[in-house]
Amino acid sequence: MPGTKLKIELARVYHAPPPDGHYRVLIDRIWPRGVTKEDLEIDVWMKDLAPSTELRKWFNHDPERWDEFRKRYFKELDVRADLVSELLESAGHRTLLLLYGAKDEEHNQAVALKEWLEKHAATLKK
Repeated sequence: MPGTKLKIELARVYHAPPPDGHYRVLIDRIWPRGVTKEDLEIDVWMKDLAPSTELRKWFNHDPERWDEFRKRYFKELDVRADLVSELLESAGHRTLLLLYGAKDEEHNQAVALKEWLEKHAATLKK
């Protein structure tokens, strides 16, 4: 439906709610420890939307590096717009549930990806 605002929610994989009609997307490059595919019941694993290995290792979940991490990650996302468009098309009008494994619920790639999506989704949707 034109004009429909993109809805995005975040959940740590270890506390993920049961499936409820959301489009469930794991956005970690590495599968989270101790979690089975059956436990997560994801729709898709978009590891190519996760920060590059180099960026992930540099950031190392250090809140002091958060602003610079976001800038660098946003540049990576800018060149992966085709993957983001694919994600949005697959989700349809369902709410996106971005699943991540990080302990820090304020400084992680899901928070940054949500911010980037909210800013760019309208220009990516066809």
